[in-house]
Parts: sequence; structure tokens; C-alpha cells
Amino acid sequence: MYKQSKLLVAASSKLLADSGYQGLVKHHKHSELPIKQKKHTPLTQTEKTYNKALSKQRILIEHINRRCKIFRAVKDTYRGKHKNHGLTWRLVAA
Repeated sequence: MYKQSKLLVAASSKLLADSGYQGLVKHHKHSELPIKQKKHTPLTQTEKTYNKALSKQRILIEHINRRCKIFRAVKDTYRGKHKNHGLTWRLVAA
């Protein structure tokens, strides 16, 4: 999904992603993903604390995504003037 979007991200920026972006480390070195549990081995306590800390950072972004979806800025076609599109996104995300 990351490769298909062709999103231009600075190489020095840190990406926080969920487990749906497995393999992101190959394309962006400063990306952080949660550690997945193996088939027969449970996660260690340090891996659980890492996942917890990562989810605490990501929850802020998830709330912003939710807010954008409520205002239909993501789902529907934008019907306003194109020059106001960026303003709409900034207002919803703020």
C-alpha cells in the first residue's frame, strides 16, 4: 500500500504504522511497526511494552483520522472550491 501510494516522505522522518504495513522497513528505514506474535511463541514483556508505547503514540493520529472520516473529508468527493481543499483539511485536523 505504501509503494502504491508513491507518497514522498523525507528519509529522516519517523513513520509510525500499524501491522498492516509489514515490510515497510525495507522501503523506509525510520519506520516503527508493532511486533507480531509468532505462531507458538508469545510476546516477551519487553515486546509488549514496546507495542504499548507505540500504540500510545499512534492513538493521536488515529483520532485525527476518525475526525476526518466523521466530517466525510475522506469518504466523499470534495465538492467545494479546489483552493479551499487544504483549508478544509487543516480545519478538520486541527
